[in-house]
Amino acid sequence: MNSPSDLSRRRFIGRACAAVGATGMLSALAQLRMIGALAADSSPADYKALVCLFLYGGNDSNNLLVPVDNTSYPLYAADRTVLALPQATLLPIAPKAYSDGRSWGLHPSLVEVQQLFGQGSLALLANTGTLVQPVTLAQYNAGTVALPPQLFSHANQQVQWQSSVPDQPYSTGWGGRLADIVNALNANPKISMSVSVAGQNSFQVGNTVSQFAVNPTGAVVLQGTGTSGIAGVRTTAQQNILNLQEQNLFEAAFAGTTSGAITDSQLLNTILAASPKLTTVFPSTSIGSQMQMVARMIGAAPQLGLTRQVFFASLGGFDLHSDQLAAHASLFTQLSQALSAFSAATTELGLQNQVTTFTASDFSRTFNTNGTNNGTAGSDHGWGSHHLIMGGAVKGGDIYGQVPLLELGGPQDTGRGRWIPTTSVDEYAATLATWFGVSASNLPVVLPNIGRFATANLGFMG
Repeated sequence: MNSPSDLSRRRFIGRACAAVGATGMLSALAQLRMIGALAADSSPADYKALVCLFLYGGNDSNNLLVPVDNTSYPLYAADRTVLALPQATLLPIAPKAYSDGRSWGLHPSLVEVQQLFGQGSLALLANTGTLVQPVTLAQYNAGTVALPPQLFSHANQQVQWQSSVPDQPYSTGWGGRLADIVNALNANPKISMSVSVAGQNSFQVGNTVSQFAVNPTGAVVLQGTGTSGIAGVRTTAQQNILNLQEQNLFEAAFAGTTSGAITDSQLLNTILAASPKLTTVFPSTSIGSQMQMVARMIGAAPQLGLTRQVFFASLGGFDLHSDQLAAHASLFTQLSQALSAFSAATTELGLQNQVTTFTASDFSRTFNTNGTNNGTAGSDHGWGSHHLIMGGAVKGGDIYGQVPLLELGGPQDTGRGRWIPTTSVDEYAATLATWFGVSASNLPVVLPNIGRFATANLGFMG
């Protein structure tokens, strides 16, 4: 006769297996559909990498892209007041096709970004943000359409940007769902195709593919372990414990996961140590070191058995409620230099056409200032923001989407210059996912809300 504890244990295991089975079945069906779609199109053998660079805190993109013509600039300067950048310092750009009667310049710290734009290796996507569905200012004011919950909240908007499903409780990120489907192209992966150089994140959480976190110097290893002396004894003891045949489900799972992580870390560090060193010099900043490690991981992809990789990197410090001008200039310098070095590294690797880097951020900032705080000006949380997309496959040298009127009280202004996005995160992500190899039939698996918006392809990828 079974005891109550035995029955409870069996019910738990049965439910757990059923849940895993259902999730696995959905993933398997999606992957089979992916393989079938690729087979019909003659399966590509080339490598591709997608790199998400998240700007934590809410980047003030109103000072990333600035009107420079003598009609529009005075309006910008009047509304931004102490946050306005001097007209003479702005770096002019000449978009290939985008035209709305205004001329444009970049923040003076984005010297390398200006060069990449001029070379056709980088594009800008204007006024993009989280949306449940398209919304006009009249609908926003009347409250007649659904809006992303907790607008202007850092934590919520970061998760919504990284999940692209603002109207549902968070479960997975769009990068994780992308990896779940595309992982079928990695015939013999030795580590996960999802790698973060900036710690755990919501973007890469998937159902079947787990994110693998590394630091800028390589895979994370357990402290105090090694091959000689007391470290060697400790390592042997630890491995003996992990190799025990555990009867408890959770202890067995923990042991298996830990052993796998140790093995993967050792393998990755061995491969990275044997890989040719890049000659490209990266800046000695946090984001520079992160992008250097991404480049090294891309260079090691053949040894890792990977033809598709998704990366996550980040730069923080953009929540500038005070002292914005000086801090923003420093952050943009770091960003610009890191992007330039990474572009050079992918060229050195011969993979510049197969690696696409894109920025994301919580939101932009208010167009007007929040006044002064201890004598220094800042801004508050906004909504729609401009973003950078870089790579050889990008149709660079142009602006995509629609830049707002950039006037307080304009047609996209919900108040204080918080622009309603005219492009959704879904459309942004769908364009990148399509380039990465996701078929049109599988886009709703990666981006469940894409059907609510005007297009699944914004045209910025070749």
